[in-house]
Order: sequence, then structure tokens, then C-alpha cells
Amino acid sequence: MKFIITLITFIAFTTTGIAQDFAKAMTSAKTAYNAGKLEETHFALQQAMQEVDLIVGKEVLKLLPPKIDTLTFNAKNDNVASNIGYVGATIHRIYEKGNRKADLSIISNSPLVAMMNTLLNTPILGGMMNDGKTKTVKVQGYKARLEKQAGSTDDKNDYELQIPLGSALITFKVDDCTDIQILDFANTLPLQQIAKLIQ
Repeated sequence: MKFIITLITFIAFTTTGIAQDFAKAMTSAKTAYNAGKLEETHFALQQAMQEVDLIVGKEVLKLLPPKIDTLTFNAKNDNVASNIGYVGATIHRIYEKGNRKADLSIISNSPLVAMMNTLLNTPILGGMMNDGKTKTVKVQGYKARLEKQAGSTDDKNDYELQIPLGSALITFKVDDCTDIQILDFANTLPLQQIAKLIQ
């Protein structure tokens, strides 16, 4: 247990912008551990890990491109939130211009990753996904699921791309584009750098 506390402390102090809440949670964890209160220790460590996840999420936002095609982001709309009931965070950014929008979310430690990997890596299930509206694609070497959204018309297509990245799930939704365009947009995302930070 002391090793875990030391490891978490090291991770937090090697990350920029350490939150005061992290230090408080670690102090609570050490106090509870020394008093033999393991349940309280566990809770305090979870609180500390949430702080680390938020810090990592903010670092991921710094990696994302400020512009995708003609769509730009507004930093005021960026958001990083703790995943309720899970370790990890949800990182969210919106790119927009006029009525056109691209919505990017990254959920670290997503419970949906295992199911998505099963769909993408099982030939029978993968074949069932290729139904004209959904297909398996590759983005920067990662298998992904591309789906034409309900409500798309002949002259306007909305797409959703889901990319499992280790234990994280990236969901990228783009209005009014082609399947080739959304894949081109996704190829501008620094997936390998993101994977290194959130693993």
C-alpha cells in the first residue's frame, strides 16, 4: 500500500499544474492508512486519482489541433470532467463554423472499449457491422467504427467515428461531411501522443 501511495504521489508531481485537491487527498490517504482505516484510504486514493485524471485531460486538450479544416475551437467550450463511478476522465472539445460542427470526446477507462474491440476484431461481428451505414475502418493504424448517423440525407451526411485507443474511447462526430472527410479530419488528431498520455 505504501508503494501505491508513493507511486501516485510521484505521478502527480511529475505532471504540470498540480491541484491542491490532490495534495489534500494524498494527505487524507496517508492519515487514514496510518490509522488502519483501509476503506477511507481507498476512497482518498480514488479522489487523488481523479485529480491526476483531470490534469492529464487538460494536457490532452493541449495536444489537440486548434483547427480542423475550416472549423475552429473556442477554448471556453473545452471541458474535462471526472467519470462518475469510474477511474478516468471525459475530455471534450467542439470545433465549429456557422452551423457546421465537429464534436470530439475522449473517455479514458471507458467501459465500452471491450465491447467495441470485440465488434472490431471478430470477423463475423465486424461483417455484420458493414451494413451500408456502418463500417470498420482504420485511422493511423487503429481499427475504428464509422457510422452514418440517422437523419442524414442525400445532400447532407453526419458521421460518427469511434476509435478504441487502449482503455480509452475516442468518439468524433462531424456534421455535413463525407466518410472520406471525417477520416481525413481524424488523421489530424495526434492519436499516438494521446495514447501515451492517457494509458
